[in-house]
Amino acid sequence: MNRPTIGVVGFGVIGQRWAACFAHAGHPVRVFDPASKSGAAFGEALPQLMADLDALHGPAEPAPVLLFPTLAETLAGVGFVQENGPEDLALKRRLLPEIEAHVGDDVVIASSSSAFLVSDMQGECRVPGRIVLGHPFNPAHLMPLVEIVGGRATDAQAVARARALYEAIGKKPVTLNREVTGHLALRLMGAMWREAIALVRDGVATVEDVDRAFMYGPGPKWTLQGSFISNSLNADGIDSFLQKYGPTYQAIWDTLLDARLDEETIRMVAASTAAAMDGRGADELRAAREAGLVGVLQAVAAHGAL
Repeated sequence: MNRPTIGVVGFGVIGQRWAACFAHAGHPVRVFDPASKSGAAFGEALPQLMADLDALHGPAEPAPVLLFPTLAETLAGVGFVQENGPEDLALKRRLLPEIEAHVGDDVVIASSSSAFLVSDMQGECRVPGRIVLGHPFNPAHLMPLVEIVGGRATDAQAVARARALYEAIGKKPVTLNREVTGHLALRLMGAMWREAIALVRDGVATVEDVDRAFMYGPGPKWTLQGSFISNSLNADGIDSFLQKYGPTYQAIWDTLLDARLDEETIRMVAASTAAAMDGRGADELRAAREAGLVGVLQAVAAHGAL
């Protein structure tokens, strides 16, 4: 199988994990980042990244990941570019045309941006039709989701090509039919988290109990089947569910709380979160999360509905 060489521009935490994903799937990776220490950090992280990917996708002989001192050298001969620069719109509007100068007109350029619309990033590009969003979730080597959307000038074929590539490396892409702030998953998370923060702020429950309610309530079922399919199984199909439980959900929606991240709210949420962490450090919890994710995602791969 012909696996195109991937250009990775920006080699922080996200770029390193993208590189590991592509390399594990057999794509040679060429990397550029002006930060001189990024290569050393990647070398330290690589054994664990590959062990995680082996556990998820099976053992593989990864393709090489090579770092280059200039953008021109990095992008020579690549067939796809994953851009991971800082979340700075002015920088991305400069960077994307610089990338274009070193690749063929048929090469798709995907941005990992979590905040910006493609239409706002592609305005200075010579071939704006090949610019797409390819937004992963942290930790990016483990989480399967990639959100894909084009801007006003994006060619539909570029979106389709990006989706096919991400699927080929084992990701679970979703395609948005139009741009919205926050893309798709962050909007869903934002809606839930607004209510969670407001519940903590108003003293309805602690951070620990709000998180427990999700972890041991809808979380496992929604992880395996999503909300629509899972809820349809709680009645005789989704029509029946909406008829039966619709009034309850409407009453909830009518009384949903609002949250503003003012200083007092931040203070209360931070204090309750610290209590829930119970002295466990971020590194300990992060390691536990990533170890647990492997098992969760293995279960989803075996039993997930989608």
